[in-house]
Amino acid sequence: MSIPPRKTYDQSTPNLRIASLQPSITLTLAALNSLDALCAHTKYCLEVLPELASRSLPILHDSWTTTSDELTAVKPDLVIASVPYRLESLAAILKSSLPVLALAPRTLADVLHDTRLIARQVDRTAQAEALIETFQQTLESTQNTGANLPKPAVYCEEWGKPLIHSQPWVAELAAVAGGTFLGTPGAQTTPETIAAADPDILLFAWCGTGDRVPLDRVIAQRNWHHLRAVRNARVYCIPDEYLNTPAIPSLTQGLACLSAAIHPDHFTAAPRLIRLAR
Repeated sequence: MSIPPRKTYDQSTPNLRIASLQPSITLTLAALNSLDALCAHTKYCLEVLPELASRSLPILHDSWTTTSDELTAVKPDLVIASVPYRLESLAAILKSSLPVLALAPRTLADVLHDTRLIARQVDRTAQAEALIETFQQTLESTQNTGANLPKPAVYCEEWGKPLIHSQPWVAELAAVAGGTFLGTPGAQTTPETIAAADPDILLFAWCGTGDRVPLDRVIAQRNWHHLRAVRNARVYCIPDEYLNTPAIPSLTQGLACLSAAIHPDHFTAAPRLIRLAR
C-alpha cells in the first residue's frame, strides 16, 4: 500500500519554487517554458537536459532515494515526485512537511493527465494543451502509417537482472508504431520464456544505462543466438530516457525509435537507435 501525499496543488502560484525529483517532471517544465520555476533537481534531470548546468541549481536525490533533510534545505514551495518510488522515500517526502504533487503514471493517458497537472502549477495550461495536441497528432500519424503493415512481435526490456518487460506506456507506443508487444508490461520474465516466444524484434532500454546496453553480451549470456530477431539482425538498444521517462518530449523520441526499429522501411531512421551488428 502506497503512502498518500500530504497535499497536492491544483492551482498555479506566482513565482512558485519547484523541486523536481524525476527527469519526466523537469522535461515537462522545459516543454512548458517554465524552467525558471525550478529551484532544485536530480542529477538525472541534468543528464537528459544538459542546459540545466548553466543554472547551477542544487542537486537532489530522486523519488527513490530522497531525504527530508535535503528537501527542506532547498526550501521549495512544491515538491513534484514521480515513479519509481520506495516507501522510505515517500516517507521522507512527507516528513519534510512540504506540499507535494506525487505522480504515478502507467499509461499514455496518465502522462497527458500529469502534463496538465504540472502545467497548472506554473500557469501554463494553454501551452500544455498545445503540447498534448502535437503529441496526439504524432501518435495518430504514426499509427496511420503502420495501420496496414504486418504486426511483428516485439520484446522490449526495461531491466536485465531480473528480466523485466517495459512499462504499459511503452506497450502502447509499440502498438502505435505497428508492433505487437510481447508479454505483460512491467512484469518479470525469463530468458527461457522469451526464447520460447521467439519474437521478431528484441529491444533493450535498461533504466539508468543510457544507450550502453551490451547487446552482444546479453545475447551470448542468454543463448539467444538462434532467435529469429538475432538471425535477422533485429536487435536494438534504445536510449533508456526515451522509454523510461514518462514525459511527452522523451516519449516522442521513444516512439520515433520504436517506429524505426519495427518498420524501418516506412519510418525515418532514429539517430540514437543502436542496432546489433550481424
